[in-house]
Amino acid sequence: MPPLKLNSRNLAQIAAAGKALVKVPNYQRNGAVKEGIVHVGVGGFHRAHLAVYVDQLMQKHGVTDYAICGVGLQPFDATMRDALRSQDHLYTVIERSAKGSFANVVGSINSYLFAPDDREAVVAKMAHPDTRIVSLTITESGYYYNENTHELQSEHPDIQFDLDPANERAPRTTFGFLYAALARRHRQGLNPFTVMSCDNMQKNGSISRHMLTSFARLRNPEVANWISEKGAFPNAMVDRITPQTSNEDKAVLAKDFGIEDSWPVVTEPFMQWVIEDQFSDGRPPFEKVGVQVVKNVHDVEEFEKHKLRLLNGSHSALGYPGQLAGFKHVHEAMEHPLLGKFTIQMMKDEVKPSLPAIPGVNIDEYINTLVERFSNPTIKDQLPRVCLNASGKIPQFIMPSIAEAIWVSGPFRRLCFVAAAWFRYINGVDDSGKRFAVDDPMVEELQAKARKGGTDPTELLSIKNLFGDDLRNDKRFIKEMTKAMEDIDRDGILKTLPKYID
Repeated sequence: MPPLKLNSRNLAQIAAAGKALVKVPNYQRNGAVKEGIVHVGVGGFHRAHLAVYVDQLMQKHGVTDYAICGVGLQPFDATMRDALRSQDHLYTVIERSAKGSFANVVGSINSYLFAPDDREAVVAKMAHPDTRIVSLTITESGYYYNENTHELQSEHPDIQFDLDPANERAPRTTFGFLYAALARRHRQGLNPFTVMSCDNMQKNGSISRHMLTSFARLRNPEVANWISEKGAFPNAMVDRITPQTSNEDKAVLAKDFGIEDSWPVVTEPFMQWVIEDQFSDGRPPFEKVGVQVVKNVHDVEEFEKHKLRLLNGSHSALGYPGQLAGFKHVHEAMEHPLLGKFTIQMMKDEVKPSLPAIPGVNIDEYINTLVERFSNPTIKDQLPRVCLNASGKIPQFIMPSIAEAIWVSGPFRRLCFVAAAWFRYINGVDDSGKRFAVDDPMVEELQAKARKGGTDPTELLSIKNLFGDDLRNDKRFIKEMTKAMEDIDRDGILKTLPKYID
């Protein structure tokens, strides 16, 4: 039987053909629900994370007030618009693990607006009384956040365009849309909607608040004060590994599950979301589907510290040495007897001691979960995805653990090996001499420093917006980094690793 095109008309047949391995929405959509969430940036992660949580609320608990209206702001979002519209905004989430694969057709995205088609329609949708939350996955660059000053990049041409009152009905940036919609709600006497960042960055809610209120203050101080006093910007920690969808994934979905989906999502069974309970106009009962709703930003930050230093730090430990050693996927690096053992020992001996205790959280169990996730051969998470934009990752994922080890004279040699591997990775040549692309916004500066410094780490460590004086001025750290860089340069990753394994 040929695969069935994914759309509302074919759902019953898809469910019958897939039997227990395929789940489809059991709830009504379209006009039967309210679109309480407008989400900006409908990519793979959103469709595997927030949209899945909302789908579960609709499926299991009959929640009908928080269906999602997706929004694409960029020209490249036209591809997602076309894919979703051709399928009545349905799509498939394929969960893969060593235990097997399962397909869930998700229906929580009820409609989609492509801003270049009609920018005013997006403003009107956000301003609509039914909209309680505007959520974001717009990547770090979408926040126009200056890492050095921690202020809005107000001189950016796109921000300047949106600050012109003449452009309020046709903005370009996320903050232009948010401001225009909130200003309209202010005039109409409505509550502000909650701005809910789902981007994987520290203090995502606090940064959203500061950037938006800074933008609003440049437009209208009265509206800015209203947003500051009445608005809500919950901080959150998000986690689910979501590789890019390949043509092979689509073919497997058609063959194994009988579904023709132009843009499915492939992910792992695990997902986590910790969010601060700060909402200005109501929220869904997220707790019912496993979301950890906590009291304040401090609670979020403690969970976040676990994730950044263990999960993301270990991704770095597998990624940069792994790519230098010639591996292509995370599971291949994790399964290597040297690199896998190294990563586990780094987590347990050097990262764990610096982590806060969280009631109900067993760090050793969390580490075991990470090892299982990294070892999942069915996800095929590519190392270049893990390695990209390292200048924004290493200072968050590796260096804080080193800095705390310096403070208490704790062990950090494995962490230094990871940092040294990144310094080597910057050159874009693996241990066999094969060149690869280094995808990083600071690539030119980094490569110039790497070439000049060679096996001396001080040249790269002189970049002040990446590394602090506590690192540059610590003799033990400099000695350990130099040794690791010299060994990697002389012997390569795999021959150096035994020196770092007990």
